[in-house]
Amino acid sequence: MQSFRTELENPLVEKDIIDLERKIRLFQEGKIVEEKFRSLRLARGVYGQRQQGVQMVRIKLPYGKMTFDQWRRIADVSDEYSTGNLHFTTRQDIQIHFVSLDRTPQLWSELEKDKVTMREACGNTVRNVTASVTAGVDKEEPFDVTPYAHATFSYFLRNPICQDMGRKMKFSFSSNDEDTALSYMHDLGFIPKVKNGLRGFKVVVGGGLGAQPRMADLAYEFLPEDQIIPFTEAVLRVFDRNGERNSRNKARMKFLVEKIGFETFMELVEEERLALKSKSYKIDLPSEGPELANKVADQPTDLDEAAFALWKETNVIEQKQEGLFGVYVRVPLGNMSTTVSRELIAALEGYIGNDVRVSINQGLFLRNVPEANLAYVFSVLTAHGYAGLGANSAVNITACPGTDTCNLAISDSTAVTKVFEETLERDFPELLKNHDINIKISGCMNSCGQHGMANIGFHGSSMKSKDKRVMPALQVLLGGGTVGDGVGRAAEKVIKVPSKRGPQVLQMVISDYNTNKEEGERFNAYYDRQGKIYFYDLLKPLGETENLEDSDFVDWGRDEQFKTEIGVGECASVIVDLVGTLLLESEEKIDNAKEALQETKFADAIYHAYSSQVNAAKALLLDKNVKTNTQMKVIADFDEHYQEEFGGLVAEQILQIKKNEPSEEFAKDYLQKAEYFLNKAIKWRKENTLVQA
Repeated sequence: MQSFRTELENPLVEKDIIDLERKIRLFQEGKIVEEKFRSLRLARGVYGQRQQGVQMVRIKLPYGKMTFDQWRRIADVSDEYSTGNLHFTTRQDIQIHFVSLDRTPQLWSELEKDKVTMREACGNTVRNVTASVTAGVDKEEPFDVTPYAHATFSYFLRNPICQDMGRKMKFSFSSNDEDTALSYMHDLGFIPKVKNGLRGFKVVVGGGLGAQPRMADLAYEFLPEDQIIPFTEAVLRVFDRNGERNSRNKARMKFLVEKIGFETFMELVEEERLALKSKSYKIDLPSEGPELANKVADQPTDLDEAAFALWKETNVIEQKQEGLFGVYVRVPLGNMSTTVSRELIAALEGYIGNDVRVSINQGLFLRNVPEANLAYVFSVLTAHGYAGLGANSAVNITACPGTDTCNLAISDSTAVTKVFEETLERDFPELLKNHDINIKISGCMNSCGQHGMANIGFHGSSMKSKDKRVMPALQVLLGGGTVGDGVGRAAEKVIKVPSKRGPQVLQMVISDYNTNKEEGERFNAYYDRQGKIYFYDLLKPLGETENLEDSDFVDWGRDEQFKTEIGVGECASVIVDLVGTLLLESEEKIDNAKEALQETKFADAIYHAYSSQVNAAKALLLDKNVKTNTQMKVIADFDEHYQEEFGGLVAEQILQIKKNEPSEEFAKDYLQKAEYFLNKAIKWRKENTLVQA
């Protein structure tokens, strides 16, 4: 691998990219263990695929926003380094696949030329901050949440408090009480409120999907706008210290809240207030509006008026800005080629606003479209096959990539989705206008396709026939969804069926609902009235393993016999740290602390010094084969097991971090003691390693 250079204006970004290149080289030379390297690359958006030897690169788009230049840049990068496909995700990111690890630093460098980042798109850190795609144009919003989502993204990017947590953290900002950003299923969710003329947010904490869904708790009915960053920082500090770090299945914040109780959790958050970098954080609002359309299109001569009218009814909304409209673009399975992307950019640039957003249902939202240009936009989308109706309706199904690329997927979630959508459009055309029923599918129980909060959800699984052969299966879930204003409900598992019977499940459930619902009764109300057992009995014949055909043992979109092949999951995976690697990392963190101190970033210096001490203490505990599962356990156990060697005062020293203001005086003193502790730990290990040898 040759020496790597960048030509970026931002020295911080340049340093980050060069560091990735250096660590790739060290890994390939065998100087960084694989488990630790995985953590390093994940935090830089580089994720191992199901296919060996190639990577998925996740591109982080805060609240899904991209300009035309950024969209064009991402397309160029995909052509040069990937396969010429862009995959829009439920986290409002873009993923590209089959990337060589060696080329990821250069790829990242190319993205940054238009201020697009991969940093912390994966890994045990704060993931992409999502928001309602209509934020800023929503007629019902109290105010535009976009600046607040952006400030949250910026504040925690590269922030030392969240670089090496036990698991990932997900935040969302909804534009109004309808809660279209799904706050209730996030670690932190924000809904805008105005109280006595002042801006603020309703805040919910501790939600999550996965195999064990949990709806978030209410932290504040109203938190003033200048307090959302300090509160978020305090939450992250508590999670960093107290969150599970060994058992991946128990490492999300929802499990910490469940374990210690919400009141205790909030008490710990309050204890962090003294040590916060910012007691109040005013968020600057933009002084200029978005870049609007500057071209007026000619009316298409071959416009199908009936099709255009139906498209406007199902895919277009009127913005709060008079005369402007928002357009939802349905993107099947979230996949769009770079060729089509460039053609759309060339055709739309200037005719709509320079602000395109990726939606949580894997589509696009075009903003600030003048009414005079709507017919032109429709004709452009039609010509490229992206004028599909019902972009936010029941017929537009959300699906993760499943076994196409993901290590954790059990069975297909993409080919079956195409069949589902064809079934719905053929048998239930009225669903094109139905916004009540959401249908979602994931390739496994982890809910990347958000099946855990769907009205009708599916996740990939497997089951055995009576002769013990394994077949692909779908777990059916019903009754989940958004209630509103921070409240949601998790879908209930009802029955497992062979995958090839999935379309029949949809037909039976929706037909039963259409036949037996009461006047005006919404789907979840009908589900509650009938009950889980009713739907189990309804679908039970489809779950039987009698009368199976050979095709039942072949998954959707495949030709070969099905077998379960699950790789090692990487999404925020918990790693096994080795002693030497931990001590080396502790030294890096001391260097980071010194650098932050020189830049008068006292709070950052303190946190780097804290992390150094925790890593060093954990390293020596591993040397004695002492297992710990939280940072607080590391701190407590170190004094117990190294009482004689270190005097039993290490915990008191380390925990000074939350008992002092982040002043220059404390930062210098804390760093000095941290460096002394690290040097003593390194010396002790060298001496004892020699003795053991």
